[in-house]
Amino acid sequence: DFLPRGSGIVTRRPLVLQLITAKTEYAEFLHCKGRKFTEFDEVRQEIEVETDRITGANKGISSIPINLRIYSPHVLSLTLIDLPGITKVPVGDQPPDIEQQIRDMIMQFISRENCLILAVTPANTDLANSDALKLAKEVDPQGLRTIGVITKLDLMDEGTDAREILENKLLPLRR
Repeated sequence: DFLPRGSGIVTRRPLVLQLITAKTEYAEFLHCKGRKFTEFDEVRQEIEVETDRITGANKGISSIPINLRIYSPHVLSLTLIDLPGITKVPVGDQPPDIEQQIRDMIMQFISRENCLILAVTPANTDLANSDALKLAKEVDPQGLRTIGVITKLDLMDEGTDAREILENKLLPLRR
């Protein structure tokens, strides 16, 4: 719940989120050395402020990551990277080649052999047109590191269903 939410492009910088099993719960940002965040609303605000500091407040992007560590007894030690979704049409002060810039940023991370790829695709779009699955297939043609994730089932048109997708029949994935 501490990640910023909203419409349009919200994630405009990579967020490197390190979950670390610990006895107490708090967060630390690499750019705020020594400061412990215990209120997760403040973590969300800091992500938004730090994003705007580098990218501006008008939807710009940057490949400079925000590094956040979450210490908690309720997590497994794991590193996650939240990346911007692919944007087709520039808005605000985004450059005309925004789609290519985001694609390059994504490829920089998912090309790593030790990276698992969550290929998130909304259920209300044609799976064959999934940008996430297309990018994943470029760097993981055998699908050994790709996990397909279907979202927004509630937004599907009446009379349609995701049965073939969920049964892994439409576009079979290993994971």
